[in-house]
Amino acid sequence: MTTTQATVASPTELPWRRQARRRLAAVIALIATTSVLVAGLPHLQDEAFAAPALTGKRCDESLLGRRFEAPVAGSGIPGKNQQFSVNPESDWGSYFVDSPSRAFDGLAAPTADQRREAGNTTADIAKWKKEYARTGNLRFRVLEIYARYGQNLARNNAGTIRDFRRYLDLRIIGNEFNRLKGNGFESRVVRKFQLVGPHWLCQVEVKVTDRNGRPVIDSRTGKQAVRIYDAYNARTKELVEFKSNGKHIAGQLRLDRHVLRSPDFRDHSLRLITGEKTSGNTLRQYRDLNAAIQRETGRSNGATIREHRSSAVPRYTPNRYSLYNPSFNPSPTRVGTGGPVDDAAYRSGRTAEEGRALQRQYQQANTRGGFGRPGGVDFSTLELNYVGNAVKGKGIDYSFRADYVPDEDANPGFGGERAIQLASDAFFTWLALTPDRMWVNLNPDEPERIMDEGFAGTDAGRILLEADMEMKRDFSRSIDYRTPEGKQLWDAAAKIDGMPCMHSSRNWITPKPAKVRQQDGGIYILEAPLRVESTAQEYETDPSNGENPCLALTEDQIRHNQDLINRLIVPVVEEKINTDPKYKDLRTVYRSRVAAEWVRLQDQRTATDFRSIINSNNLRRWPLRAPNEDWDKMTVWREMDRSFREGEVEFEVPANGEVYIYSYGGVDFSRAPRNNIPRATFTAENPRLDVTTATSVRTETAYRDTETAYLGGSGTQLAPEPPAPPADDPPSDDPPADDPPGDGPGSGPGSGPGNGPGSGPGSGPGSGPGSVPGGQAGDPPFYGGEPVPDNGPIASTGADVGGIAVTALVLAMLGAILLWWQRRRAEE
Repeated sequence: MTTTQATVASPTELPWRRQARRRLAAVIALIATTSVLVAGLPHLQDEAFAAPALTGKRCDESLLGRRFEAPVAGSGIPGKNQQFSVNPESDWGSYFVDSPSRAFDGLAAPTADQRREAGNTTADIAKWKKEYARTGNLRFRVLEIYARYGQNLARNNAGTIRDFRRYLDLRIIGNEFNRLKGNGFESRVVRKFQLVGPHWLCQVEVKVTDRNGRPVIDSRTGKQAVRIYDAYNARTKELVEFKSNGKHIAGQLRLDRHVLRSPDFRDHSLRLITGEKTSGNTLRQYRDLNAAIQRETGRSNGATIREHRSSAVPRYTPNRYSLYNPSFNPSPTRVGTGGPVDDAAYRSGRTAEEGRALQRQYQQANTRGGFGRPGGVDFSTLELNYVGNAVKGKGIDYSFRADYVPDEDANPGFGGERAIQLASDAFFTWLALTPDRMWVNLNPDEPERIMDEGFAGTDAGRILLEADMEMKRDFSRSIDYRTPEGKQLWDAAAKIDGMPCMHSSRNWITPKPAKVRQQDGGIYILEAPLRVESTAQEYETDPSNGENPCLALTEDQIRHNQDLINRLIVPVVEEKINTDPKYKDLRTVYRSRVAAEWVRLQDQRTATDFRSIINSNNLRRWPLRAPNEDWDKMTVWREMDRSFREGEVEFEVPANGEVYIYSYGGVDFSRAPRNNIPRATFTAENPRLDVTTATSVRTETAYRDTETAYLGGSGTQLAPEPPAPPADDPPSDDPPADDPPGDGPGSGPGSGPGNGPGSGPGSGPGSGPGSVPGGQAGDPPFYGGEPVPDNGPIASTGADVGGIAVTALVLAMLGAILLWWQRRRAEE
């Protein structure tokens, strides 16, 4: 312990000077004897302790850049006496990870000339890396990337990645972010849990022996296996592994089984600290190991998991080689920063088969720590959840929510790019179209007026028309006498001469009031349910050739029948519209309509980046996409006409001692009101949704303790639009890593960035709604967005959403119309 020497004043010293000297001495003594990590935490007195004979670094010095001579109060990892525990939701946070290589995610594959210039040797890579460090010229950074890609091709082994963009994502961006994310997470955990002082060592090497003390041989090297633990404390007998994602590494766990049975560590425990939701397989493996330890030693909690939810936020400055991202990007030329939702979509594949192939590729590359859970998002459940303040020059922030798949290793998610593109294309379609063109019409009397020609060239228009036709079929299926609701309908229907009769009708879909909240400068789309409506209607076209006796129904009988339809049939079809996967695209398109109307309202107040698009009727940037690029509206109309004339389903109805055979069809769609809920209701029903959404713009994050992911992005970069690059000028930013993957995220030594702004205590989501997670003045742009003010609630008017939703989507539909019948005696 450091000591101080008392100071004695001379007899002639003045009292005030003597008092000042005493205070100064006390201050010096305090500084000399006290060191704290966080203000207000006192030291604990160190105990007699002999450091273990293991190779490692002090955690405080290597990760925090400070030395603490003794532990501090509160030091230690919680959950020691629980096999599995999670940090409280209020403690979830985020930390920045510098990711300079992401600025090159739009770099084109090299030409033959560029490959020759770049070379493909280690010397070539070193040369371009040195030139970039010396000059900062992006051209040399690009040549370095091309040289690394060329070396990858030259090896021509099982690990060769031939697709340049995939190589860029896996080896350049992925390896770099994997390494730096691991370092950043380690720093965050060490700081958060106060793992300081001489007892806490990091990157500790343990020579692996079996239960009899004999060396365990590594089959790859023929030498004794060595297990590197991220942290170790011989006093508390903890071996600690940090994983910034939520998944263990099988090879490490195999060695752990030996270590925990060996003589030197038989009384130790293994602690796994995960930064994301822990995978089901990891939970099972640790539970089994924990049970085995308890059987052999009688000790409980020998292998535990502490889930410390923390989102890694990538930070980089876009340049002219950044990927152009069209999602919610109002500019056809300005680079869009995109976001975690676009990254997750790209890494999930377009089909189930491609998704599984990519899953294997990302696992083999050992970049799961950097990428989180490739294939983990169920894109079939993706819903637009939020759009931000449309500030001119900054595009717009957006956020989606989706379920996680139960087991991404066995059945990874796929189809993300299509789902995002549909939501974005529909958003711009609703912005560009004037309300008088927002209609579709499936009417047997009007084949020449199906929909606006421009609208017919978009996926939004296609989806509305196809959904109308599908609803027509569902209405017919629900009226079938063989269904419970159909039987009730026909048994109670009005009769003509003992024959059950139905009238022709028009059935259509109208949104129920969308549940929204204007807050944080944007709008949260909490619910957007749809309603099915039905009314009696006659048509000039008569497929029965005038032989339909049910045409004689009185107004009272028609009203009676319509009441039955509204009570028995409409709720069944409405449930399908709101839940059935086949209507998922319809629900996606409607949410985009709500978002588009929000932007329209914003632009009415002050000019936004979307002004030139609004009401322009220019839809060239959002055409029909593959595989529907050749879609024709007449195909749907002909289906409807066939159904109207020939019937959609055929069924028998027994009545009056006879059996009647009927055939029916019908469907429709309409408009959309909105209700803004109060702040208190929003907060009570959706705790921390504002913080989760703000974080999701920059990094994928889970909502509360659920299987729901939130992930978003920004529609345009914040930096000024760069000039067009010279044809032969390749790029660079901080050097990327193409080194072989280490032993898992954060398992190898490293001193890279990751503990910059936002990585310390209190650096998680901002203190107020809408604040940038961990954001600080001067942070370079990444995944767009800034804190925005709360403009207060929108008055609940009950009017249509925005200008307003699908104002003219009036589809005069056929409904339940009797096409033909045949009477026969029951005994026949």
